[in-house]
Amino acid sequence: MIDFETHPSRYRHWRLSLEPPVAWLTMSVAEDAPIAPGYRLKLNSYDLGVDIELADAVARLRFEHPEIRAVVITGGRDRTFCAGANIHMLATSSHGFKVNFCKFTNETRLAMENATAYSGQRYVAACNGTAAGGGYELALACERIYLVDDGSSAVSLPEIPLLGVLPGTGGLTRLIDKRKVRRDLADVFSTLPEGVKGRRAVEWKLVDDLIPRSRFTESVRERALALAAEDGPQREPIALEPLAPEVTGEAVRYRHVELALDRGARIAELTVRSGAASDWALRAFRELDDALLRLRFHYDDIALVLVKTRGSIAQVLATDSAAGREVLLLMARVLRRLDMTAKSFFAVVDRGSCFAGSLLELALASDRTYMLDDSDVRIAIGVLNDGALPAFNGASRLALRNVEAREGVFDAAGALEAELVTAVFDEIDWEEELRVAAEERASLSPDALTGMEANLRFPGAESMETRVFGRLSAWQNWIFSRPNATGEHGVLSLYGKPERPQFDWRRT
Repeated sequence: MIDFETHPSRYRHWRLSLEPPVAWLTMSVAEDAPIAPGYRLKLNSYDLGVDIELADAVARLRFEHPEIRAVVITGGRDRTFCAGANIHMLATSSHGFKVNFCKFTNETRLAMENATAYSGQRYVAACNGTAAGGGYELALACERIYLVDDGSSAVSLPEIPLLGVLPGTGGLTRLIDKRKVRRDLADVFSTLPEGVKGRRAVEWKLVDDLIPRSRFTESVRERALALAAEDGPQREPIALEPLAPEVTGEAVRYRHVELALDRGARIAELTVRSGAASDWALRAFRELDDALLRLRFHYDDIALVLVKTRGSIAQVLATDSAAGREVLLLMARVLRRLDMTAKSFFAVVDRGSCFAGSLLELALASDRTYMLDDSDVRIAIGVLNDGALPAFNGASRLALRNVEAREGVFDAAGALEAELVTAVFDEIDWEEELRVAAEERASLSPDALTGMEANLRFPGAESMETRVFGRLSAWQNWIFSRPNATGEHGVLSLYGKPERPQFDWRRT
């Protein structure tokens, strides 16, 4: 079972060096330490294990090291920055794993961009050698990209000509949305397996500058220090303690979160409990994040997640008002992780619930919300519900639902009138209505549900993030299932073999 927790003392593939106000993240992938047997991580190629360490480093820098103002990502191998996602790992993985791997990798890249935008930690890619595929996509997630000028190092997105798939972590979208590369040049670049190097890479806006090898590290340090000197938010360090959940065949239990599994019915219950401690929000949402990742990678047979809360509405609203900036940013990222999880989510508002403020966002993010008509059952809109925890397109979830209600506590009738819930049932019908709704949802095609939910969860204006995930979910998901890529004679299946792929030449 994959463990999504780690610590710098246990990193196998990254070295984190702190030289305040600059940190260096050096990628030196251990070839003989893949997350699963059957392949070697050659040429600084990565798999999920490598990305889990990167995600941990990004989070720890934000919380534990606010003195860091610039983060330099570079390669620890001679003339190689990163060769991208390991092809043999992708070729031997299940379809679901490939898609979830791409999602996790992109979410980690977005966390880097989020740190640059909101946490005053500017990311710099110091490409000390060739950056190919996902390696160049890692660089694209940085604010600045510097390429060593040695006559041979290049940047490339070779997935289309070499593998018959798309750059799976948003490479094409970042090229034109973020770096403003001309569409025609991006077309040429994305079909050149050897990529682009030297002055042309700068002219096409693929990198920001070339630096001679003789002074590469020195020059990158100077530029990182210049970025670090710019103003940023002042913060106190916050330690990230181990989560250490109790995992059994029927449940995953944390301090504030529990994931209970009914594998036969293909239904899970995800319960979040309120707490009075000052670190409740940080701890609870980190636990929720871990539970969502486990749902994606370990429980792909689960069709529906019933989202529940337990505790005090007043307690949730009080802890929300005390949450610091980095905690709020984390909460928003975790809620966006829920948005991107290919499960159905039904929020269940019953006795003992505390869907208020930050926990009301769980209901607003769910596909449906059912509420018990009982005098003791309430939900509450708080200070965090009006934009503090935005979706990927920057809008609040109240706005995405076209809800105009403001702060306050609502009973079942008021919640229904304010359009905060899908349906209200009395005590007599409650259990039966909930059972029927859950069983009906679990009986539907998971492929059709994934497509429907991805369409309905992102109304309104688009952003780079929604375009990245929309294109990834729709196009890469489709391409991964096509014989031209993953069939017996597809490009990905024959990678590294002498046979040439056999294409179905009809365009669909």
